[in-house]
Amino acid sequence: MKKRAVERREQILKAAFHAVADKGFEAVTLQDIADYAGVSKGVTNYYFQNKEDVFSSLLEWVTEQIYKNECQAINDQSTAIKKLEAYIQSVFISPEKNRKFYKVYLDFIAQASRNEQYQQINLQFYENCWGLGREIVSLGQEEGVFSQEIEIYQASKIIRAIIDGTLIQWLMCNRDDLHDFYKTNCFETIITFLKYHEA
Repeated sequence: MKKRAVERREQILKAAFHAVADKGFEAVTLQDIADYAGVSKGVTNYYFQNKEDVFSSLLEWVTEQIYKNECQAINDQSTAIKKLEAYIQSVFISPEKNRKFYKVYLDFIAQASRNEQYQQINLQFYENCWGLGREIVSLGQEEGVFSQEIEIYQASKIIRAIIDGTLIQWLMCNRDDLHDFYKTNCFETIITFLKYHEA
């Protein structure tokens, strides 16, 4: 795909993201997306077959961007603890960005129970996240800072569950001032889990 086409598709996907965050998944139309992108509806139709195509591409694009950011944050560190800390920092970006992402993401999750394509995209996202978790846990065991009794694959799933559960609870509180509190406690909860394991 030519650079111009890639940029135009990304422009439309960013617009769709903001439209869904503002209006909600069910209410957004192709015309809304075109308006947010500052283009005609015909341009949107040129790059995407229909609303479903826009939304599936949006979910794939958003989760891919998040994974890339998390991956980069982890790769910039050399120890397991620092990698975990960077991972949490990259997830808890800011109250505004976290709220916007989870508004969109939770709308997609609600649709996923009836949409196999969304399920597959989300599963790929989690597979990527679990891979990051496995890298951190494995390194921590090599360094002797995490329990040797922990099963790496299972631990990687628990790590992501704690992250998402913590962020969703923060979102439901609707308190920006608690963002740092939840971020700190998310990190400390995961550390406690990884350091202590009762055989």
